[in-house]
Amino acid sequence: MIDIKPVAAAGITAPKRDPELRKAAEAFEAVILRQMMASMRKAKLGEDIMGSGATDNFREMADARLADSMATLRQFGIADLVEKQLGRTK
Repeated sequence: MIDIKPVAAAGITAPKRDPELRKAAEAFEAVILRQMMASMRKAKLGEDIMGSGATDNFREMADARLADSMATLRQFGIADLVEKQLGRTK
C-alpha cells in the first residue's frame, strides 16, 4: 500500500510566489481581456443610436477598467497559466 502524506508532513514546501510575476501575469491577462472586449464591441448587432467619438472613448476606458478588475479576480485562468509557466524558469 502506498503511504500518502500531506505536503507539509512530507517536508515539501509550496513554491514561493513572486509578487512582481503575479502582477505582470495579471496585467497580461488584462491585455488579453481588453482585446477580446474590443473585438466583441466591433461585432455590432445593430445601429448605435448614441454613437460618437466621445462615447467610443468612454466605452474603451470603461472596458479597460473592467478588464483590469476581471484580471485581478483570476477567473479566466490566463494569469495563473502565465505565472506557472514563467515561475518555472527561476
